Amino acid sequence: MTYQKRIGRLLLDAGLIDQPQLDEALSKQESSSSRLGEILMSLGYVTEVELLKELARQQQLLFQEKIELTRIDRELIHQVPLNFVRRNNMLPLFRQDGKILILTNDPMRLAALDNMRLLLKESSLVIVSSTEEVQRAIDSAYSREAGTAQDVVDDLHRESIDLLAELSEDQEDLLDSANKAPIIKLVNLILSQAVKDRASDVHLEPYENEFRVRHRVDGILHNVLSPPKKYQAAIVSRIKIMARLNIAERRLPQDGRIKIVIGGRPIDIRVSVIPTANGERIVLRLLDQSNLLLDLEKLGFPDDVLTKMNWLITHYHGIILVTGPTGSGKTTTLYSAINKINSEEKNILTIEDPIEYLIPGIGQMEVKPQIGFTFANGLRSMLRQDPDVMLVGEIRDLETAEIAVQASLTGHLVFSTLHTTDAAGAIGRLVDMKVEPYLIASTLMGVLAQRLVRTLCPNCKESYQPDEKTLRQIGLTTDDVLGKTLYQGKGCDKCLGTGYRGRTGIYELLVMNKRIQKLMVKNPDTSAIKKEAVRGGMATLRVVGGQKVLAGVTTVAEVLRVTQEDME
Repeated sequence: MTYQKRIGRLLLDAGLIDQPQLDEALSKQESSSSRLGEILMSLGYVTEVELLKELARQQQLLFQEKIELTRIDRELIHQVPLNFVRRNNMLPLFRQDGKILILTNDPMRLAALDNMRLLLKESSLVIVSSTEEVQRAIDSAYSREAGTAQDVVDDLHRESIDLLAELSEDQEDLLDSANKAPIIKLVNLILSQAVKDRASDVHLEPYENEFRVRHRVDGILHNVLSPPKKYQAAIVSRIKIMARLNIAERRLPQDGRIKIVIGGRPIDIRVSVIPTANGERIVLRLLDQSNLLLDLEKLGFPDDVLTKMNWLITHYHGIILVTGPTGSGKTTTLYSAINKINSEEKNILTIEDPIEYLIPGIGQMEVKPQIGFTFANGLRSMLRQDPDVMLVGEIRDLETAEIAVQASLTGHLVFSTLHTTDAAGAIGRLVDMKVEPYLIASTLMGVLAQRLVRTLCPNCKESYQPDEKTLRQIGLTTDDVLGKTLYQGKGCDKCLGTGYRGRTGIYELLVMNKRIQKLMVKNPDTSAIKKEAVRGGMATLRVVGGQKVLAGVTTVAEVLRVTQEDME
């Protein structure tokens, strides 16, 4: 208890907390095994940095907000296993004045520090930093220690090895690759590099005289590696073993999943293998639960669209559709919508192909066409489960569309997707499926069309002045840009030379009203419906994209790229 009172007094003397806050924390500590500092942080009275600074001062240690990662000594990294470093959140940095500096976020973890000293067999000094900074240093140290995929490929060019040696199924941190067999190490580094580059997909593509690895980053594919063609089979076999697929089956498509840990983060990988003329082609979809953003407020909606969306999803019945091409973020939008209305009072069920992320409190099913479990069958079964809200991954046929319409007519809120280029096109698609226009008019509440545009890299963006013709292409004039600064990306290491880093959404939201309903029943023509929606206040994808350009978020070229089919 002496230690806790001392740190409490230090925080009090520093003016970071007051006496009532200290008393409250001490009272809570009596029925808890947590330290006083942890309790004060959980109550929101101090931040981790404030606490660690005072703790370092109390222990006469150095606190450092930023660690110079380039000085980390690789020789020291060799001496300490990654699992020990991760478990104890401490890392040997480098030697200074005859002592090894050990980085930690908890200088009171004395047993772990003693074990670290035993591993290093030298005297040491402790440096204190935040948990985030310690983890950043660990990731950097072991990423560099593992090398790069290109390093391994260069080694493969020089060596002859037993390719399938030590193929393992154990789940472990892929940054801990230094002592693995070369093929295992290569696959680990391909995956860890993909996560580092923020790739959504990894493509392993066999050609007649080449084997190529590409990453999809912000929706665009980039060449990253060309391993020797003769090692193609070994790399494919390694991935199939990780996904628990049949390595002897090379004639049929196979699907599987891999669960791995990279940099302490759990990553779920969806694996698709298909046979081609030049060997098996693999696409890996990386699903990072820690980066999943399920918040409508943070998806880039304009204020008016966000207000309308929040109004739509609070209805008790009706159909809400999200449209757009593959990879436009429809699933994220739908997950965010049902996550917002998720509560103990609601029974929310989904049927998806496949389930991408598991959401607590929601019943999720996956279609299995090979055994006859389709969207239509799943939707019928869901109706017998007393749902309030239903999410159907996609309306693909008349049968699914009719069941969704009937569900909405009987008091259910139904979310689903369609592959159309704009919001009005969804109505045309339902009519093409032979759904009666009067049923669409009475059940459809709104259609959200969306695209993902790449956002400018903050590290290398620079101002520029586009010509009048370019501005006209997205509905802007020179008067619109007066007094505003437009930007373009120069390209740098942080954005892979593209000038863009990250993505945001652009949206057009068609909300059904009486005029559109009457128009649909008389003449469900897509262009007429779109004109009426625009007259009623709907901003098209290209117009919303233009607003993002004026705000300095993206470029004219990027908006044009994703709205080619949005005809004014």
